[in-house]
Amino acid sequence: MKRLVIKCKNRIRVKDAKREMPSSHVSSNFHLVFSTKERLTLITKDWRERLHAYLGGIVKGMDAMPLAIGGVADHVHLLVSLKSKHRLDYFLRDLKADSSVWVHTELKKKFEWQKGYGAFSVSPNAIEGVKKYIANQEKHHATKSFEIEYIELLNASEIEYDEKYLW
Repeated sequence: MKRLVIKCKNRIRVKDAKREMPSSHVSSNFHLVFSTKERLTLITKDWRERLHAYLGGIVKGMDAMPLAIGGVADHVHLLVSLKSKHRLDYFLRDLKADSSVWVHTELKKKFEWQKGYGAFSVSPNAIEGVKKYIANQEKHHATKSFEIEYIELLNASEIEYDEKYLW
């Protein structure tokens, strides 16, 4: 058995090499959904694509990978791949806060996101389907409200909820 000698703060520790895991491997993909405060239709077509691009930049800046970003006037969808170092609630807090500041400073618009969010885990073999779903938001919402869509996402993910606390 191979032995490792590790020097740490003037101490020497000996470990069995075969017991060491050399690195961590994580597949952590999330479909994130959140809306404007009170679901107001604030995200107009004239700046929607800029917002989506900026959200992607924030995701990259937080050392995560944006896989798809889309949405309509009252909410956004993001498909992101996170690393083990990310804490989902902090990630969303910072994403929403930074993008709100950008809308205020860059576009000079009054804007807020809702406090809550939906975060749905996505298996690697479902990524392409979720990308298509996000890309087709305009068409999708021609016939379906955000409220109905969100409840369908909760049900599909088997997430328990009380509808009086959703809106």
